[in-house]
Order: sequence, then structure tokens, then C-alpha cells
Amino acid sequence: MWMYLGLLAALFLGLHNLCKKHAVRGNEVFPVLLGTVGSGFTFLLPFYIASVYFPEYAKSNAIYIHSMAWELHGFIFIKSAIMAASWILAYQALKHLPITIVTPIRSAGPFFTFIGAILIYQERPNTLQWVGFFLIIFSVMLYSKIGKKEGINFKKDKWILAIIAATFLGASSGLYDKFLIQYLNIAPLTLIFWFCFYVILILLVILSITWFPYAEKRKAFKFRWSIPAVGILLQAADYFYFKALQDPEALIMLLSAIKRSQILIAVLVGGVIFKEQNKRKKLVPLAGIMLGVFFILYS
Repeated sequence: MWMYLGLLAALFLGLHNLCKKHAVRGNEVFPVLLGTVGSGFTFLLPFYIASVYFPEYAKSNAIYIHSMAWELHGFIFIKSAIMAASWILAYQALKHLPITIVTPIRSAGPFFTFIGAILIYQERPNTLQWVGFFLIIFSVMLYSKIGKKEGINFKKDKWILAIIAATFLGASSGLYDKFLIQYLNIAPLTLIFWFCFYVILILLVILSITWFPYAEKRKAFKFRWSIPAVGILLQAADYFYFKALQDPEALIMLLSAIKRSQILIAVLVGGVIFKEQNKRKKLVPLAGIMLGVFFILYS
């Protein structure tokens, strides 16, 4: 069951990435990020109000957000700080790079998660899982060659370095999620709500320095329908992902790889919508990544 939940998370993540590319075009990254996270938080706020004033109703409808000790809030704040840094780097890179380059690089996340799952949680991959893992990494390397044809030097371009750093931080957060869900027993909806709350606080501090004081930047900002859509789609993806992690048999290394199937939407649909270059050539490493995911699932 947890694998199917992982595939649902991948579907919503793919749609989320398309909306995110639309949201950041010609816009400042920080206010867009605040708008997306704020939209997701606003979507969840009625659940929190119901949990406070109508707890029995919230519990019976599976929308209950638990109260927690301050210590648990501290653990969630750490996750929020990690993901805020990852998103800031990823949004900046997405603004300057094609989605058909950014998304496959993000698909290298399972590499870091794979290593962490072995060292930290003692998850043990079998032969097919190793084959799938290295096939994904090799396919991502092929994308770097295609990227050079679009004027992107993977060794010197700072936005490539930004998306790689964002991928590493995102993978670290994924490993941390297993600790929060399986070891601290934080409910998925509770984790998502407070995670959004603390990310908003972090972004407000950054924006108070970099954006709010400057009238020209505020006037240049363009609100788009895709901004709230990003937030809501991300909450849906996180919910199914965390529900999958609740299963004691769920392996974080496999869930991380399953989520990479989101690139089907990003490369095939996104490449057409945003009219990006070399779409056919990108299908070759795309097929390699999907084959790698298949090996991991089949194993």
C-alpha cells in the first residue's frame, strides 16, 4: 500500500513542479515561495481550527491536528529550516534554468537518500535495487551533456550548483522525515501544518530584509493562479508521502526513488508547455531514470 501512496505523491509533485515553473517566471523568488507555502497553510488552517474547537468532529473525519510538546516543535523547526534553504535554492535555479534540466537533476535525490538510508537506518538494498540506483545516477549525468547544448555549463553555472545543493538538502530532509514519522510518531497532518507555519516565519524574516522595504520590487511582483496551486498540490503530495512513511515496512530509499517518477509530467508535459529545447534527446536519459525506478519497484 505504501508504494501506491508514494506514486500518488509523485503525481501531485509532478503537477506541483509545472505550476512552480509558471509561478516563478519573471517574479522574485522569495515572495512566490511565501505565497505558495502561505496558500498551503491557509488550506490547512480550517483543520487546525476544527481540531481546537471541534476535536471529536476532526478526529472522526481524519483531519485532526494534534497538540505537541515544545520539544517536538523544535524537531519540526529543524525540518522547516532545512527545507526552506532547499526551496530557496531550487526556486532560484528553476527561475534561471529549463524545467527539463532542473527536474532530472532533482531526480538524483535518491542517491543521497540511498546512502543515508544504508548508513543511518541500516536499510539493505538487493542487487536489482543497486542496478536501478546507478542507472538513475548515470541517466542524470547524460542530462548534463544535453544541458551544455542549451548554453548551460554544469561545472561553472551557479544555478546548477544551487540545484545540486537543493537536492542534497531535500534528500537530508527526506531522511529526517522517517525519523519524525516513525521514531517520534508525529501524525502526517500535524507535521505538515506546523512545518508550513515555521517555514512562513523563516521566509517573513528573509523578506523583511530583502523585499518588503523596496517598493519597486513589490510593484514588480505578479500574482498568478499557479502560486496558490503550488502550495495546495505540495500539501497533497506531502500528505500521501507521509502516510506512506507511517507504514513500518516502508523503505525511505525506495519511496525516494518512486517519487522520481514525477519527472514524466515535468519533462513530457512541461517541455511542451514551456517550449524548451532538445525534448526528444532528453527522452533517452528520461527512459533510463524510469527504468531505474522500475528495477527498484520490481525488486
